[in-house]
Amino acid sequence: MSHLPPTQPTAPTAVVIGGGIGGVAAALRLRQQGTKVTLVEQAPEFGEVGAGLQLAPNATRLLAEWGLLDRVLSVAVAPKNLVFRDAVTGRELLRKDVQGEFAERYGAPYIVAHRADLHTILVDAARGAGVELVNGVTVARAENLPTGARAVTTDGRAFDADAVIAADGLRSAVRAQMSDDEPIPSGYVAFRGALPISDVKHASDMEDVVVWLGPRCHLVQYPLRRGEMFNTVAVFQSPAFLRGEEVWGTEDELEEAYKDCVPEVRKALENLWRVRSWPMFDRLPLANWVDGNVALLGDAAHPMLQYLAQGACQALEDAHVLGGLVREHVLPADDGERREAWALALREYNEIREPRTSRVQTTARVWGESWHMDEPVAVLIRNMLFEAADARGAFPYTDWLYGQDGLNHPAQPVATSHPTHGHLLAGV
Repeated sequence: MSHLPPTQPTAPTAVVIGGGIGGVAAALRLRQQGTKVTLVEQAPEFGEVGAGLQLAPNATRLLAEWGLLDRVLSVAVAPKNLVFRDAVTGRELLRKDVQGEFAERYGAPYIVAHRADLHTILVDAARGAGVELVNGVTVARAENLPTGARAVTTDGRAFDADAVIAADGLRSAVRAQMSDDEPIPSGYVAFRGALPISDVKHASDMEDVVVWLGPRCHLVQYPLRRGEMFNTVAVFQSPAFLRGEEVWGTEDELEEAYKDCVPEVRKALENLWRVRSWPMFDRLPLANWVDGNVALLGDAAHPMLQYLAQGACQALEDAHVLGGLVREHVLPADDGERREAWALALREYNEIREPRTSRVQTTARVWGESWHMDEPVAVLIRNMLFEAADARGAFPYTDWLYGQDGLNHPAQPVATSHPTHGHLLAGV
């Protein structure tokens, strides 16, 4: 009597929707765990719009673990300090060294990089790891199947897998299946500019990230691409939005928003691109990101205002936690147990990540309000709080976000009535 060898389990499979930073990171991390991954993106080719982004230690630690940090550092800048100044008086409020003790405490550097450079590194790593990258695909919905899950495109195609991970952004089609909420306009708009140093009309503090805090406005500047470029972001509240007009945040409002700021800030507006602006939206925290074997990730799950500079960082955290749970629950499962193993992994992913990202979303709103105060007494108190933090050290404000024990543990809710419940080091 012959004995057949035991059947080897097939590799788990996943479809990731969306080729932005979060989607590509999730596809890479799942592939690194042994999952077969197909990533579908609606654009005809992979790419990122925008300019600079800040990557705090909670993100760069993960890039190091994934084997990518050296590549990112080769095209990025590690600033010496994060500096906050009053945009009306020019007074320096806080200067935090983010090298030395800061980097040692958090086990990784604070860096600034061009968004396109980080995205390219992630795409190249995903492709090299064997992720199937498919362009020109617009997903209309995701659905559960008896065997797993399916992503259905607008032209009727279907991508089947054990699980579907939707990283399809602020206006996620898959989120609309789980919630009837809508993106919330903040009334603030960003103008950006990332120019070669030779084209910059005004630059200073070339080794730092500098944030100027003004009345209903702020401006951020820092170097990019090994110091070969200079990034400027100007954010202001749109009067047209406050009046209820459909078109708001236009160029004609830009100069007026900064009229009371010091000449150094007004001059920096010359570094901005004027061809487009970025209205700023978020959503209220959503408790549930999962439906069976379908889950949200990144901005689809927790879109946030940019004031904590954590949008990309939190998407990388999502990808990291999800990959670890797939390794723990899915990879050991037999074929017949795999659907439930994925469902368990996704539920735990939601339980771990939602409290932390909700805290970041909520704190980012409060943090933005503290930056943009325009009443004299409120400005005075805010500035005093910044200066007090500088005097006694900012670690009590940053440990909850950057600390090495914050990633895999649900965060406690944060009160939202006081600006110091945020942390004092971040920007758009």
